[in-house]
Amino acid sequence: MAPNGADVEKQEPKASTSMSDTELGETIHSNGHDTTVPQGQLHPHLHLKYYATRQRRFWRRLRGKDRPRVPSWLESGKNIATSSYLNILFVCLPLAWVWHFKSHADRESTVFTDRATFALCFLSIIPLEKMFDWGGEQMALYLGKDLGDLVIITLNNAVEATLAIILLAHCELRILQSTLVGVVILHLLLIPGTAFLAGGAQIWEQNLHPHPTQLNHSLLIIGVLAILLPTAFFAALDRGALGVSSTGTSIVAGPLLSDSVRDQLLRMSRGVAVILLLVYIASRIFLANPPGEDNALVVSPSAPQALKDEEHHLTQAEPEVGPWACMLMLAITVGLMGATAEWLVESIEFVREEGGIQDEWFGLILLPVVSFSADGVVALVYFCRSVVNHFLGRKTMAPQQLAKARAIDLSIQFTLFWMPFLVLLAWWIGKPLHLMFDYFELALLLGACFLVNYVTADSKTNWVEGLIMVAFYLMIAVVAWFYSGQPEQEIMLACGESVAQFIASGGEEGGESTVEASEAALRTFAKIVKLY
Repeated sequence: MAPNGADVEKQEPKASTSMSDTELGETIHSNGHDTTVPQGQLHPHLHLKYYATRQRRFWRRLRGKDRPRVPSWLESGKNIATSSYLNILFVCLPLAWVWHFKSHADRESTVFTDRATFALCFLSIIPLEKMFDWGGEQMALYLGKDLGDLVIITLNNAVEATLAIILLAHCELRILQSTLVGVVILHLLLIPGTAFLAGGAQIWEQNLHPHPTQLNHSLLIIGVLAILLPTAFFAALDRGALGVSSTGTSIVAGPLLSDSVRDQLLRMSRGVAVILLLVYIASRIFLANPPGEDNALVVSPSAPQALKDEEHHLTQAEPEVGPWACMLMLAITVGLMGATAEWLVESIEFVREEGGIQDEWFGLILLPVVSFSADGVVALVYFCRSVVNHFLGRKTMAPQQLAKARAIDLSIQFTLFWMPFLVLLAWWIGKPLHLMFDYFELALLLGACFLVNYVTADSKTNWVEGLIMVAFYLMIAVVAWFYSGQPEQEIMLACGESVAQFIASGGEEGGESTVEASEAALRTFAKIVKLY
């Protein structure tokens, strides 16, 4: 009788002919060959070798060894320089830095003004943001689809995250909260709406990836509800002791506006932030490696054909830049972005005072649009080119079947990762940033979340739904222009002093406008209490 090993070898061909592809077990890569072993026949100790081999394969792919050709350093540099026509705006980068230092050295200058510094920094961020987008797409070719998508999403959020961290360091917490909400609704409404509008203009409908889309609905809801909880807690507190002093020059520090209430908000916000981070990490693990055999390695059979075609294109596409050159380029871009965003934030106060812009509109609309500037220019050029080609009778590009909804993933990452990260970072550096938001901002988030979930419920979109999303964003921009903000928010986000100290100083310096706004808020709260 043959040994056990011989019996296994004789039985393998017969077993393999009766098994489908989904019943195959692990694939072992050894000596340059892939060997598939059926389920149940892989020795337990071989799993260690398998995981070690998988890590080696990852590093091999990262270095570009699986690619037939990897661009050299010289070719990579050339392709980086010519990656986009927006790179011509890099000439604004040194000018922005010069204007910044000159304006600080000579405040009386009529040439080197803060308004010019703000405009130059704004223009400089456009090519930097586009470079993040292009670099992320190139790294996805070396990292694979799942990890590549995470890198692309993180890099696309780099502009907003940098601005948010700098605003936190400067203790501009009120504008920071408005900017956080503005970034989320921008990524939920304007960016995907523009993509659906432009991409679906020549086609009946576009498809979304059904697997992440269904999960995104739940992630969006949990992110918004996490903000709703501290805000609802503050709204439900007893407001009977809040009022204006007898002299009419300051706000009485009752149980509502006090250090104890702010301390409770800070503690609950930090706890919620930790939970949100855990939810985001768990969702990334689920999307990268769903339960089941090899679900992370293959496209779902129920996925749209357009998604399968895109996955095939990703494996066949030839990179334009080497992996190490791309990493170096991204590292340099991060440094340039950090400094330019710093100059942009420093010029904000003077631009607001000179332009007479409401703080709420400045944070909700203007600052978040910085991140959309590059994509907006590209979309505008594409739209104009399509219109010209249509009237001249030229052939236009074939419409894409797969809708570009990555911006929704950007808003999810910003809500579930960057926002709680900023809360914990503020805790570490001693800034009182919490998750109690302005009621108006919370209403905007709830409305945007509801509309996006409704539009993407069937995992299909068309240009009319894109137009609806853009229209709602424009409505928000119009209403926010007239909104001055909630007085309590500024008090509860005061840096470097207690709530009582800020109320006393604010009453003396703020004048009648602060008192009138507080009285109006009190009347509104009283009406709400009577209704309920």
